Amino acid sequence: MTEGERLRVAVVGVGNLGRHHARIYADIPGVELAGVVDIDERAASRIARGLRTEAYARLADVPGRLDAVSVVVPTDVHRAIALEAIGRGAHVLLEKPIALTTAEATEIIELARARGLVLQVGHIERFNPAILALRRILTKVGFIEVHRLSPYKRQGTEVGVVLDLMIHDIDIILNLVRAPISDIQAVGIPVLSPSEDIANARIRFESGCIANLTASRISFDKMRKIRIFQSNAYISLDYWKQEGVIYRRVGDRIARERMPLEKDEPLKLEILSFLGCVRAAGQPVVPGEHGRYALQVASDITRLLQENPLYRRAIEEQKTSPPLDLGRLL
Repeated sequence: MTEGERLRVAVVGVGNLGRHHARIYADIPGVELAGVVDIDERAASRIARGLRTEAYARLADVPGRLDAVSVVVPTDVHRAIALEAIGRGAHVLLEKPIALTTAEATEIIELARARGLVLQVGHIERFNPAILALRRILTKVGFIEVHRLSPYKRQGTEVGVVLDLMIHDIDIILNLVRAPISDIQAVGIPVLSPSEDIANARIRFESGCIANLTASRISFDKMRKIRIFQSNAYISLDYWKQEGVIYRRVGDRIARERMPLEKDEPLKLEILSFLGCVRAAGQPVVPGEHGRYALQVASDITRLLQENPLYRRAIEEQKTSPPLDLGRLL
């Protein structure tokens, strides 16, 4: 593909996140937003009008050549839509988690590889300026603690909170530590949905590093924080605010310094990186294999917490509890 050639792109799924994919593509020079696709035709039409493109009910309805497709649909249909887009010859930016199972992920990865197409998984925190700055100061990580808390939303509840939220931090930790996992412990319970809404996992690596992750989608406040301990520093990052602080020992005192960060929209950086790979036939920052590894670890955590008697007891209690009025909670 030549440097100046115009890319035709479609977005499948224009809900809370997909509409931002569409907005960003529409603003990038050299990109034509060929259409937005959603089973909610009224929502698709509204987004399409605002971005001066066309709305479709199915990806198959989008006419002409498609160079790339963003797949931003519920996880349980990732496989079907991704395979359709790849089969059509389009490079794919597939939102996380890559699929429901590692078998589905492998199928997607292998088809993209066979067709010579870019497959990038949407682990957006890899493009957060706070994480990009963090990589420059890490040495040997000893302990990581993460909290990712959100208020309850109906979107994403086709999977548990581990696949919905915690997987962001699983991917970041796997990328930062880069050592085999020796042990995982996990606990979690369902509260409002049929699968876990709050979970904690403790991952031990063969390097000696330990990561403690907490994710909740039943919190009143939003939190996105990661704290990292290494031999010469303690680093605290706020994903949401894109702010970071480093604490170091200097002589007989502790010095505190702010990390120099250039704030930006992670989704825009992610999409620009994806399009750069499409144009140059390059290797994406988050290839399908990384997405599959994060999914495998998330699946292991989910299995472990579901085996815990606490989880099974919460499921039984749900069956005998009166139905919740979710409208009053949202």
